[in-house]
Amino acid sequence: MRVAFFSDLHANLPALEAVLADITRVGVDARYALGDLVGYAPWPNEVIERLRAEAIPGVMGNYDDGTGFGRDECGCAYTNPAEVALGDEGFAWTKSHTSDDNTAWLRTLAPEIRFEGDGFRFLLVHGSPRRMNEYLYEDKPDATFARIAAAANADVIVCGHTHRPYDKTVGSTRFINDGSAGKPKDGDPRAGWVLVETGRQGISVEFKRVVYDVVAAADAIEASELPDEFAAQLREGRGYAPRVLGEVA
Repeated sequence: MRVAFFSDLHANLPALEAVLADITRVGVDARYALGDLVGYAPWPNEVIERLRAEAIPGVMGNYDDGTGFGRDECGCAYTNPAEVALGDEGFAWTKSHTSDDNTAWLRTLAPEIRFEGDGFRFLLVHGSPRRMNEYLYEDKPDATFARIAAAANADVIVCGHTHRPYDKTVGSTRFINDGSAGKPKDGDPRAGWVLVETGRQGISVEFKRVVYDVVAAADAIEASELPDEFAAQLREGRGYAPRVLGEVA
């Protein structure tokens, strides 16, 4: 069984189009979107409508939850005050520019999806099985992964949210993070997704990166009322970088 996973599109339609085209080129049996479909870029409706048209099943991310239910904050766990201000500005824009129909659709997303492929039990979540917005980074202690695995009832756990891809086995449980399709934070601005193949030989994992017009996507952010910092992050494939004291703008 060949399965494609992608997440953290964050309203980046050009990245989604590139990922879907690459998945079609490679050929898979199933496709899943692992949340955070909206936020940070100016195409929340177009991204949602493309996924709906393709009937791609997906789980709810924290940004989807915040937008869908009209919450006061997106559950993004910002720490720097300047980042909080930018995040609040971007979140308000997304909520006000996502249609009522698409907002209602976001509320229908489930927090997890389970399926079995070639005898392997898969659990799909956005952050972790414990919390939708838990950052399950690769360098977390193995004991943390082991506790999650003990309660998950799954052989393979696939997640996103950190925007950084990895493949890690703890005990008998495989943890796969699919990185980010629309807003990478690992220094590579190309769109990312992961191909997972199951069979008699076990499980193989292949991380894919797809070239698309990042500059045009970033320019579109700057042409909107979203913060320009989001465009800089997209161009450089990074998260928020606070300005150094004394740095010239």
